[in-house]
Amino acid sequence: MDKKRLIIIDSNAIIHRAFHALPPLTTKKGEAIGAVYGFLLFFFKALKEFKPDFIVATFDFPAPTFRHKEYDLYKATRKKAPDDLYSQIPKTKEVMENFNVQVFEKQGYEADDIIGTVSELVKNRKPVIETIILTGDTDTFQLIDKNTKVYTLKRGIKDAVLYGEQEIKEKYGLDFSQLVDFKALRGDPADNIPGVPGIGEKTAILLIKEFGTLENLYKELEKNNKKIKEAIKEKLIAGKEKAILSKMLSKIDVKVPIDFDLEKCEWKNYNKEKAKEILNHYEFFSLIKRLEETEEKHVSAPVLKNKKENSNLILF
Repeated sequence: MDKKRLIIIDSNAIIHRAFHALPPLTTKKGEAIGAVYGFLLFFFKALKEFKPDFIVATFDFPAPTFRHKEYDLYKATRKKAPDDLYSQIPKTKEVMENFNVQVFEKQGYEADDIIGTVSELVKNRKPVIETIILTGDTDTFQLIDKNTKVYTLKRGIKDAVLYGEQEIKEKYGLDFSQLVDFKALRGDPADNIPGVPGIGEKTAILLIKEFGTLENLYKELEKNNKKIKEAIKEKLIAGKEKAILSKMLSKIDVKVPIDFDLEKCEWKNYNKEKAKEILNHYEFFSLIKRLEETEEKHVSAPVLKNKKENSNLILF
């Protein structure tokens, strides 16, 4: 049975990456549009490479999430982005809507939670849905499975890498399902997720490799497992509450209440003239030609294979 392909866009992550990767770009009226332009470059690249049957764009809702309610320091160390960046988020939504791409955001949740929910909702569809998540970071790696891959920007907005189960194993030495447990121990400075103080990346990986999950690790601690060094044991015991909190903060919610209809997300059902109008409006004249290149006969392409990477350095 032939597979269908769904692209889910982690819009805020790509907008942020594009904003910082490209020089400032404005329209003749002085509107900042560089991040929108970079977003579209990556969008068209993905269209050409994956030839999707369905597309969804997700956005962060500009309000505290359930994670902030549990931990008020969540993402507290992040610097406020420039107004020029924030002004381009509604512009990106407008462009996506003109392409008839379904846009999702939900108060109390992050884009990652919507991505996880959509991925979950299509898992048991027939024919099988192959999901490709477009993003600018690694947070959605935990959603990878046999039919879900993550296409993430590596440097700037030109280089991207496709991660599946095997690539995760090669990069981290862990199964994709263990990444949340790894993050519970290691933490995540970018999101101000504490982890266990004193437990670094290598130690976190070794512990999860050995014991499988955070919960099993703490069960073994209670049994006084001799494989765990005394100094590590003390850190784990002292940091147990932070570890449990960190796992909750790191885990993507796959049950966000959204009104999702896959058929409404079909990519071929968009008005090409309307799409060209919005590109003209923002003076993206060079992108009109790129759009025309995507209008070739719609045929699902095989998933790209990655070249093996030398990735001894863990960046999660």
